[in-house]
Amino acid sequence: MHTPAAPGTLPAEIDLLIRPEWIIPVEPAGITLSGHALAVNDGRILALLPDDEALRHFRAREVLDLPGQVLLPGLINLHTHAAMSLLRGYADDLPLMRWLSERIWPAEARHAGPDFVRAGTLLACAEMLRGGVTTFNDMYFFPDAAAAAARKVGMRAVLGIVVVEFPSSYAADADDYLAKGLAVRDALNGDPLLSFCLAPHAPYTVSDRSFEKISTLAAQLELPVHVHLHETRHEIEESLRQHGVRPVERLRRLGLLGPQLIAVHGVHLDAGEIELLAHEACHLAHCPTSNMKLGSGIPPMSAARARGLNFGLGTDGAASNNRLDLFWEMRHAALLAKAASQDAEVLDAHAILHAATLGGARALGLDGRIGSLLPGKAADLCAVRLDEWLIQPCFDPASHLVYVAGREQVSHTWVEGKRVMSNGVPVQIDVSELLDITGLWHTRLTS
Repeated sequence: MHTPAAPGTLPAEIDLLIRPEWIIPVEPAGITLSGHALAVNDGRILALLPDDEALRHFRAREVLDLPGQVLLPGLINLHTHAAMSLLRGYADDLPLMRWLSERIWPAEARHAGPDFVRAGTLLACAEMLRGGVTTFNDMYFFPDAAAAAARKVGMRAVLGIVVVEFPSSYAADADDYLAKGLAVRDALNGDPLLSFCLAPHAPYTVSDRSFEKISTLAAQLELPVHVHLHETRHEIEESLRQHGVRPVERLRRLGLLGPQLIAVHGVHLDAGEIELLAHEACHLAHCPTSNMKLGSGIPPMSAARARGLNFGLGTDGAASNNRLDLFWEMRHAALLAKAASQDAEVLDAHAILHAATLGGARALGLDGRIGSLLPGKAADLCAVRLDEWLIQPCFDPASHLVYVAGREQVSHTWVEGKRVMSNGVPVQIDVSELLDITGLWHTRLTS
C-alpha cells in the first residue's frame, strides 16, 4: 500500500503521520491491521505501511499516536435532510404520511427559509462530525444555505437539487426547483468538498414529465439521482392506483434505473425488483432507524446483499430518527438483517463497515476519492477509542465498531487531511453557538 523510498534517500517531509492501535482500510476488504501508520500529505493519503517503515521513510510535521484507537475511513451518510435537525422530536410517533401532512409540511411552510436551512444544517454537520461522519448526501430546499453551513465546518457534502411539484418558499414548481438548484451547482462548481445530485423527492410528489427531465439531466451532467422509493405500502398502493404499476417499474419505464440511481429506503421491494435494481447497477440507501421509527417496515437486505445490490447507510432526517448517528445505523442494519432472515451470518461487521464507507461512496460516484484508505484518496478519516473500560474486552475491532462502540467513542475526524473534530469537540464552530441556534429556533417553532 505504499512505494518504498530508494535506499539512502532522506525521509520525505509530510503533513501528518497517524499511528493508531488498529487500522481498518476497507480496501482490501475484511482486514484489520495493527502496528501500521497512515501517512497524509496535502490532504491525501500518501501511504499505509508498517510503523517502523513509516518512521524510516517519512518526517512528519505532526505525529499523532492513538493507542487503543482504531482508524478507519470517514463514515458516509447516504441519505439525510440535514436542516430538519431543527425539527428533532417535533413530530414523533406518527406514520409517514400523517407525519408529513399533519406536522412536517405545515412547519416547513411556515419556517423553512434560508436561515432555517443554514442553522439546521450547521447543527447537523456538527453532530455528524462528532460521530465520525465526514460526508453527507442531502435532500432539502435552499442548497446554497446548506452549502454555507457545510463550508463553515469543513465537511464534505453532496447537495440535492430537490424537485417536487408543489410550491414552497423556495420555488414555485418543478421547473423552478430544477433551475434554482442547477444555478447553485454552477455557482459552487469547483469547491473540492461540494458536489451535487438530482433529488426528486418521491414517486408520489414528482410527475412523469419531471422524472423524464431528470433522467435526461442525469445523463447529460453525470449526476446521481437520489429519490425515496418503496418506503411504505401506501406509496405502492397509490402508484398502482394512479399509474397501474409499482414505483420501480414506473421509474424503469421513465429511464431512471441505472448506475446513477440511489433508491432510498427500498423497504417494500420484492424479489424481482431487487434483481432488476441489481442488474441495472442501482444503489440502495438503507435507513433502518427511520424505517423502524415511522413503522415503515424492514427492508429485505439479505436478499439485496445476495443479489449484489450495492448499498450504503443513511440516517434520514433528525425529525424521523432522531439522531444523525451512523453507529446506530450500522448496529440496526446488522441486527435487523439477521432477525429478518433468521441468519446470524448475514451482513457481518466488515460488510456493515463497507456499507457505511465505500458502499456510500460508490453510490455517490465518489469511490475514486473517498470511502477507503487507499493511497491517493482524500484523507477523510475518523478515529474511535476502543480502550474505555465500559466497552472491554475487545477481541475484534471491526465487530466492536458495529456492535459495541458508539459515536461518543469517536475522538477525531478529518476531512481532506484537516482535523475538523478533535477530542470530541468541533474545531471550526463553538458549541455555545450551536446552543444559541437551537434555543432560537425552538422558540420560533413553539410560538
